[in-house]
Amino acid sequence: MWRVPRSSAHSAPPLRALLRQYDAGSPLACEPVDQGLLNRGYRLATTRGRYFLKHHFDPETADPAAIARQHHATERLAALGVPVAPPLPAADGRTVTVVDGASYALHPWIDGRHRGGAQLTPAQCRTLGALLGLVHACLEKVMGAAPARGRASADPLDTLARIDTLLDRVRRHRPHDAFDELARHRLLERRCLLESCAGRRPPEASATGWVHGDFHPFNLLYRGGVPAAIVDWDRLGVHPRAEEAVRAAVIFFVRPAGTLDLAKVRAYARAYRRASGAGPDELAAAVHRVWWERLNDFWMLRWRYERGDHRADSQFPAASALAVWWTREYGAVRDAFAG
Repeated sequence: MWRVPRSSAHSAPPLRALLRQYDAGSPLACEPVDQGLLNRGYRLATTRGRYFLKHHFDPETADPAAIARQHHATERLAALGVPVAPPLPAADGRTVTVVDGASYALHPWIDGRHRGGAQLTPAQCRTLGALLGLVHACLEKVMGAAPARGRASADPLDTLARIDTLLDRVRRHRPHDAFDELARHRLLERRCLLESCAGRRPPEASATGWVHGDFHPFNLLYRGGVPAAIVDWDRLGVHPRAEEAVRAAVIFFVRPAGTLDLAKVRAYARAYRRASGAGPDELAAAVHRVWWERLNDFWMLRWRYERGDHRADSQFPAASALAVWWTREYGAVRDAFAG
């Protein structure tokens, strides 16, 4: 008899109702996949094989029409040779199944492991950059021309007000611990940085395109040192493509102390530019915008102090140190991406 572990029984998916709509056999085992902050997924074993069952849980990305668009994109990307895991169709041909108002999709199970930048060789860094460049180039083919979309950068006056609000929440947080002390230190430090950098606010982005939207180590599976599948296309959308390249590198190649491995960034960025056709100026502008974004962003602290959600706490020390280091080493970071 199939079972979901007791610790996650409150979110057990309706397996029998779901599998009746697929030619996937009867359920044998179902285990939650814990990695990731927003998604709810399960490793599913049936009498027919192994699958990944995804519950599209995040309200921002759970619309069945949007999910179907993502599925169509991955099917066409697979046909172009991009390593993805397109969903399996149900008996009616649809790839989104709605049960009790919740949206699900069934994917083939991909054996593989996640790799952070520290685990990648220089050659694998080049492969990673070329892969993201291929994704962007192929998305342009399968999705068509992206509509022009301007996006204003963060207003430092708004950020300074948010810092004051967060400082008050940190002060009142109980029990007060070492994390609270670090948060207070970083908020005060960031306030000084913003006041000194207020005149460097970037203009609206101009070069936009279709992007994965959430390209990071937990959304890329490796098998034998080679990328096997890019997963989690929930954030597929139109954004400045070079900014995705910069954000991804910052996540892959940040060190625990909050610095970037610039040698690996350079190898990755050069391969990305060749594969995507993006020029050095586009990357340099993206570096500036993502640096400004990081300088003004406090989502990890807002999760902790406004929502009581501690899942991102472990990422805060390196991420908050990176903003300071990046400001100090701005020219070196820009040259690693655009040189």
